[in-house]
Amino acid sequence: MIRTRLFTAALLATTLPIAACTPPEGTYAMQSVGSVAPEAPAKAKNVILFIGDGMGISTITAARIYEGQKRGETGEENLLSFEKFENVALVKTYNSNAQVPDSAGTATAMHSGAKTNIGLLGVGTGTVRGDCASGLANPLPLLGEEAKDKGLALGIVSTARITHATPASVYARSADRNWEADAAIPEDERGKGCKDIATQLIEADWDVALGGGLGSFYGEGTDDTGRRLNADANLPADWMTRTGGTFVRSSDAMNAAPMDKPLLGVFSPSHMTYMAERMDGKGQSEPTLTEMTAQAITRIKSDPNGYYLMVESGRIDHGHHAGKAGFALEETVEFARAIQYAVDNTDPEETLILVTADHSHVFTIAGYPRRGNDILGLVVPPEGGGDEVAEVSKAADGKPYTTLGYANGPGAIANLAERPIPETGINAQQQAAIPTDSETHAGEDVALYATGPGSDKARGVIEQNVIYDIIRKAFGWE
Repeated sequence: MIRTRLFTAALLATTLPIAACTPPEGTYAMQSVGSVAPEAPAKAKNVILFIGDGMGISTITAARIYEGQKRGETGEENLLSFEKFENVALVKTYNSNAQVPDSAGTATAMHSGAKTNIGLLGVGTGTVRGDCASGLANPLPLLGEEAKDKGLALGIVSTARITHATPASVYARSADRNWEADAAIPEDERGKGCKDIATQLIEADWDVALGGGLGSFYGEGTDDTGRRLNADANLPADWMTRTGGTFVRSSDAMNAAPMDKPLLGVFSPSHMTYMAERMDGKGQSEPTLTEMTAQAITRIKSDPNGYYLMVESGRIDHGHHAGKAGFALEETVEFARAIQYAVDNTDPEETLILVTADHSHVFTIAGYPRRGNDILGLVVPPEGGGDEVAEVSKAADGKPYTTLGYANGPGAIANLAERPIPETGINAQQQAAIPTDSETHAGEDVALYATGPGSDKARGVIEQNVIYDIIRKAFGWE
């Protein structure tokens, strides 16, 4: 019997592809003389995770068209930079206790390898939101901590507050995502051992952190946006004393900062200025997402052990919450530009680049607009579509409607008979069906795009926490 098994296994080894030669448990196998062992999977020296906050697939489609139309094209044939990546997966975004997630739970999944409840950062499902003790009792691993423990450089970039949910998931644990400053922690939860997120950033080990949110780092006595209990609090000064690093508040200062020291850049009182508002001259002292991405890569790429960099386009999400699709699309185009910079300025043989979203939005592309129709405009049907080409399509109330809209949001129509003519253009607030003060997230899958070593794991339909596993496997940590 043993001889028969050996002969069969040896025969299979010479006739089947190498990948099929691993014997089942309990059988015997012989490797034929001269056979070639399978190549070890490529290992990534560096990993960059780009997160488009709220960048659902409908947002990607609309932004693809919008970017093309900005160049004078019809737009539909366009591809955003990351859509050219060879590996794509769909990602399930639900939180442990929510069908439709928030950014804290989703970002925690990507940076800890575990799904958790809505509103929690870096702590497990045993945590009661807002309860310090339960948060301390249920810590999850943090990818940022592991990267530094293994000797890698670490970078964090966001157009949101640097203490906001997505960037905070790299370095912080909190029983409530809103505990960005100590004053935000309820009085009855203070003094129990929980640190606010800004303090955790200042005390964490990283090489470059760039974003908004000055208020969480200062007291009222040192900054008019200060939100800390101590009126004289100045966390950036404390950080510089501890690390010898450089703190900057403008694009020019960022560009002039020494390259051989850690860099903390906080460029606005709260979230950074929308790209659409920068067109009107606002926020000119702030760097763009592409400029911050370039700074981060330039500063950490020389680390001999490699680096982990997380880049978030946080204001895609905020544009959607405001019901302003044009704002969200302009942010997405800048996001794609930052990704292209990373592609052009990293070695594809040693850098894994992942692009995804934490969740989607209730954002639709509707009607039957003709090819090349203004994506921010009214629906105009194609020739032969049943209406005159020169005329916009009409809804049941006899009024035109836009291609882009929302299922809910601040642009809701209170009375269909009194629906106004919709606004158009980049500053328009799109009409919505259900009245809510802020448009909400959506629960459908988002996309994951990947290129570089380890990118072949971006396949099929995956749980969001698997992104953490993809990163760790690419680094060779498991």
